[in-house]
Amino acid sequence: MKTPNIAKEDILNAFNYRHATKEFDATKTASEEDMNFILKTANLSPSSFGFEPWHFVVVQDKELRELLKPVAWGAPLKLDTASHFVLGLSMKAPMVKHDAAYIKHMMNDVKQLPEDVVEMYSKFYREFQERDFDLDTDKKLFDWASKQTYIALGNMMTAAALTGIDSCPIEGFHQEKAEALLQDKFGIDTNKYGLSFMVAFGYRKTAPEFPKSRRNFEDIVSWK
Repeated sequence: MKTPNIAKEDILNAFNYRHATKEFDATKTASEEDMNFILKTANLSPSSFGFEPWHFVVVQDKELRELLKPVAWGAPLKLDTASHFVLGLSMKAPMVKHDAAYIKHMMNDVKQLPEDVVEMYSKFYREFQERDFDLDTDKKLFDWASKQTYIALGNMMTAAALTGIDSCPIEGFHQEKAEALLQDKFGIDTNKYGLSFMVAFGYRKTAPEFPKSRRNFEDIVSWK
């Protein structure tokens, strides 16, 4: 594993280049290699306790994209023109509660922690949920899992921008109706997973209409 040596100006250029692309050039398609690279950055993203409470569904089937349009008011133009369209799913309470089978699987089978470390980790995780963050409802647990999934979203969009691929994150959907559709037509167990976001990837059809605007750097950073 090499120490990264990417020029800072190249990274900042990618952040400046990235914008929420409203319409993509439907004649251009990102390669499978590029999309696997973007998805791999999601796979390598950090998450609280390292429990990776996410799943990503790449929707390329045109009929399934059409089905998404009535429940996703912010997505129709992207669904028509994006090279790749991804659903960001986050785990619900049955998957991420401190005593869930998935959590035990992550500690025992994925991380392969020693038994004494599993016991310690389990204690910390339970205290984190019950005492530190007060994650005492299914909604709170899903929202916490969504926060982790958004880390992966940010990394995917940055990775895309670094390779000249555009993206657009989408929250413009009716969550209950969208999840009913995922259960019925996508084979997603919505007792275990909920929809946190959608994100489209591809190549911009036109340049952004307005330059990127941000608050002054000094207004968002304090040193103590």
